[in-house]
This record gives sequence, C-alpha cells and structure tokens, in this order.
Amino acid sequence: MASVHEATTRPASEDRTTPAATGYAMPAEWEAHAACLMAWPTRRDLWRDRFDDARRDYAAVARAVADFEPVLMVCLPGAAADVRTMCGRAVEPIELPIDDSWTRDNGPIFVRDGAGRIAAVGFEFNGWGGRWPHDEDAQLPARIAERLGMRLFSAPFVLEGGSFLVDGRGTLITTEQCLLHPNRNPDLTREEIEQGLRDYLGVTTIVWLPNGHHMDVGPASTDGHVDGVVQFIGPGRVLLEVPADPASPGNRGGLENLDRLRRARDAHGREFEVSVLDPGTAPGVSYANHYLANGGAVVPVGGTDCDSRALEFLRTVYPDREVVAVPGRTLAYGGGGPHCITQQIPEGRPAPPA
Repeated sequence: MASVHEATTRPASEDRTTPAATGYAMPAEWEAHAACLMAWPTRRDLWRDRFDDARRDYAAVARAVADFEPVLMVCLPGAAADVRTMCGRAVEPIELPIDDSWTRDNGPIFVRDGAGRIAAVGFEFNGWGGRWPHDEDAQLPARIAERLGMRLFSAPFVLEGGSFLVDGRGTLITTEQCLLHPNRNPDLTREEIEQGLRDYLGVTTIVWLPNGHHMDVGPASTDGHVDGVVQFIGPGRVLLEVPADPASPGNRGGLENLDRLRRARDAHGREFEVSVLDPGTAPGVSYANHYLANGGAVVPVGGTDCDSRALEFLRTVYPDREVVAVPGRTLAYGGGGPHCITQQIPEGRPAPPA
C-alpha cells in the first residue's frame, strides 16, 4: 500500500459496477493488513465532558495498533499536530473534513480481487438512522479512495461496517435488529438487502442473528451492530459474547444468537465452532468489540474484575496473537469500542480508479 504522500491525487470516479461482478470480495479481518484506518474525535456533542478522555483513548488504541501495523488517522484540517503529539509519529494524520470518528461505520470498506488489487466500497451513510448530522462523513469513502489513488465502488444502500462481519470465504454475519430496522433501508426487502451484500462484499451466504450489541443504548445507539457481540476468529470459527447471568440485559439475546449460530452453516456447509465468552456482570465494555491487527488483538477493558478473566479467555482463543488491553469505558460511552473506530486496509496494491 503506497503512503498517502505517494498516492496519486486523481479523483476517484464513482463506479456503479459491483465488486462481485468484477472479482472483488472483502477479506477476513484476520488476514494480513497494509494499514489500519481511524479518525480523530471531533463531535463534542457526543462526548460532552468526556471529549478529552475520548482523544486520550483513541490515541491509546492508535498506539496499540501501530505496534503491529501502520495507522492512518483522518482528522479535521489543522488537527494533524494534535494527532502527532498524542499518537506518536508511527500514526500518520490525513486532514479531511469529517463529522464523527467511527471509521468502521462511516469510512470505506476495502475489497480485494484475485490479482491482489485493493478497491474501496462506499456505502450510503445516514448517521446511524438519522441520529446525527453526517454530510461530511457521507463523503469520506470517496475522499479516502481519492487520497489513496484507489478505485471506488458506490453502493446504493445504507450500510455501516459495524453491522456485519465476513470470513473472507463467502460467509457474512449480521443482525436483523440493525439491517432490518426501518431507519436504514425502509424501501428494501430482506432479500434485496441480501443481494446488495452479495454484490458489494463478494459473499454468498448470509447468517442473520436476531440481536446485536447488548450494551447499545442511548443517543449513540447503532440499533444492534453485530460487532458488539461477535467476532470471526477463523474459518468456520466465531467468538460470541453471551452474558451467563440470567439477570443481565444481554443474556436472553445472547442465548438466542447462540441458538441461531448453532443451527446455521457457513458458505462451505460447515457448522460453526462457537467460543462463548461470558463478559461477567457489569463489565462496562464489549470484549467482543476488539480489533485483529497483524499479530495482535486490541481489546477494550472496563477497569472491573471482569477484565482479567476475559483477557485470559481471549488469549486461549488467540494463541498466536498478542492480546493487548486498551481503555474501553469512554469508547463504550460513545457507543462502541476498538473495532468500531478502526477499519483494516488489506494487504495488496491499490486498483487504479475506473
């Protein structure tokens, strides 16, 4: 992947052909990355008196990821010095207009073809169901593709990156709670949404879980993103967060998800091997919402007694990765975790704009 300083400045043309039709598909997160894309906190209305805490914790995540792979940090014009000071010189700022800092959702999704060429996919973005102003964020995929000199596919429906996960081998997991919510694509049927996922992410099999993020409440709600409860950990293998305490708000939904996963099959007809993580009582974070960097797993912690047990469990799940803890409470207050504020750029070379 070329440095942003080396990339061409040619505009990325809007491309209405589909990735799947031209041989592209989204790789799994555990595959090799060229870089990680993030964005610096900007929306003070969201963070309120925790805005400085958000900057500190975003910087902590960026530094943790940068120990494994390059990090590109989108920030408002004039904020590059702040990024360098707080994140260190291993993190490269990219000054662009943005409204918010959840790159998994408002940034591009990256797909790769059989020749190793990387392209970006820009889905429509409506501020998580119209909750927040998003004029600049809706243009972020095109701006990133232009900065990287990369082909851009433009998808004609609303989709956030935190609402789905792929295994890079044809399988996608999502939630009915989010993708079928009327504030996303009210004019599309379930079957039409499935076809859009196949066309723009290169998958063949879609597994629908009933429920998403069990800590997803308040004005920052995502309406049940799947990355708050699930992570793909390998072909045919998933991690599922299920609170064991029947009194936990996420217990019933987690058990429903577990039942659905056990009955599902992946794109190759395999049953899923499910590693169930009990987050404990009141952990304050979603441990499932972690980012798989090159050789590492960057995991949020809440500063409770639940942390050590969850981290030890994840070390058994990822014996070949270094499990790194980062502060998660402020990110959870904002509506997510490390996975929500990161987006992997797969290893490969940029496909030139069409």
